[in-house]
Amino acid sequence: MVIVPVALPLAAACLYALFGWNRVTEWLGALSAGGLLAAAVLLARAGEGSGLWGLLRVDALSAYMLIVIGVVALLAMLASPGYLRAEAAAGRTGPRAARSYGIFTQCFVAAMATAVLAASLGVLWVAVEATTILTAFLVGQRRTRKATEAAWKYVVICSVGIALALLGLVMVHYAAVHAGLSSREGLDWVSLAEHARRLDPGVTRIAVVLLVLGFGAKAGLAPLHAWLPDAHSQAPAPVSALMSGVLLSVAFYAILRVKVVSDVALGAGFCRMLLIVVALASLAVAAVLLIGQRDFKRMLAYSSIEHMGLIALGAAIGNGLALGAVLLHILGHGLGKSVLFIGSGRIQQAAGSSSVDAVRGLGGRAPGLAAAFGLGLLALLGLPPFSLFASELGIVRAGFAAGLGWAVAPALVLMLVIVAGVGRAAGRMLLGTAPPDGSSAAPPDGSGERSRGAGDGFGGRSRGAGVPLVVGLVACAVLGVTLGPLRPLLESAVTIATAGPPLSAMGGAR
Repeated sequence: MVIVPVALPLAAACLYALFGWNRVTEWLGALSAGGLLAAAVLLARAGEGSGLWGLLRVDALSAYMLIVIGVVALLAMLASPGYLRAEAAAGRTGPRAARSYGIFTQCFVAAMATAVLAASLGVLWVAVEATTILTAFLVGQRRTRKATEAAWKYVVICSVGIALALLGLVMVHYAAVHAGLSSREGLDWVSLAEHARRLDPGVTRIAVVLLVLGFGAKAGLAPLHAWLPDAHSQAPAPVSALMSGVLLSVAFYAILRVKVVSDVALGAGFCRMLLIVVALASLAVAAVLLIGQRDFKRMLAYSSIEHMGLIALGAAIGNGLALGAVLLHILGHGLGKSVLFIGSGRIQQAAGSSSVDAVRGLGGRAPGLAAAFGLGLLALLGLPPFSLFASELGIVRAGFAAGLGWAVAPALVLMLVIVAGVGRAAGRMLLGTAPPDGSSAAPPDGSGERSRGAGDGFGGRSRGAGVPLVVGLVACAVLGVTLGPLRPLLESAVTIATAGPPLSAMGGAR
């Protein structure tokens, strides 16, 4: 049963390779994602288990992350057929590109599922490295100069991060073997957590720093965050939804696993301080770069840096309330960011540009799309009733309760700056006066590159294109009101991620 979430997308990838992308196979991705989500729910109900000769293992935390992957993948795959049809109509893609899209997206989802199910650091590292290789082809799919540059930048920076993580992995294995563990146990999560007190503190400190920085690069955390805005702005919109909505969180999942070992081996203070520094640096970077941002896809990418910084801050606080809020934030951010990137893809295809100025007056030209995009931005900024309000409130409450107000206070100030920057851009997009037909309002740096043959295409409608937007927004709002059947799983996941008390009140979520 544990192998099913990996096998389903791989089977879909094989079918795309055999039959290509057509009117029938274009929905294979959505069926695969739906099956993955169903398998994740069943695994969550079944409890702990392992498979594939002990290489894969599921517990409450990995089952929760599988659910996040399934939800975001389902939204992205539901949006993919309409997106690719519009790209084909504009002459920007063809049958071969669509076929490659189907293969690589399904292999990408399978790699992320493997990462969260990995029973050891080694398997996790291989799966995360696989996501880098697979998504590099998707980022550069348009084959324009900017897309190619973004893909290379993504590969280079993430490879540096993965190399750091590999060095950290080697050092953890060295410390484990010298502590009496076998070679296989030296990379196993359970064995490392059980015997963490026997690890050499000096070697473990260096290993933890390397692992946090290495996996933090893939999570979009400072200082190795520079790949994220370029890659997200150039990738196909559904791929950006997958990368921002769940890939970043999968990389941070690795940090959560490392933190469990670090807290036992070194005490909670070491990893806490490291994560606080990374979190505040990420929030500061996002705040500075969001002020006056004129490209809405890059704006969403910088917002991802902000939210990963908030997740890192919650993990640094480390008590039950904070980690419960972190896990809720991961799911809420995945839903909200998926809606926004899918919506941004439709806006860019219609306007022919990702420049904020090119889509002024969106509320008058496409009221439904503007409403979905505006509500998504409200969710992203942490306003009620969306779940990000409850999770951010939980992180703030937990921080002050843990005596870390000195870290939470500057984070709140930076968040206010971010709200102002995003709000300013949103106002110009949704409420401004529409530019003259055929005008190009791309910014001087070229980040809002105008698409070939673009015009004002807001009059067109794609059947069913609004379904993932509505579903994502509704799910995000419901989670802000009640956790429902998700609550027991979330509590169990928190227990695994921390030695502290289980989840308590979540503010807005009950």
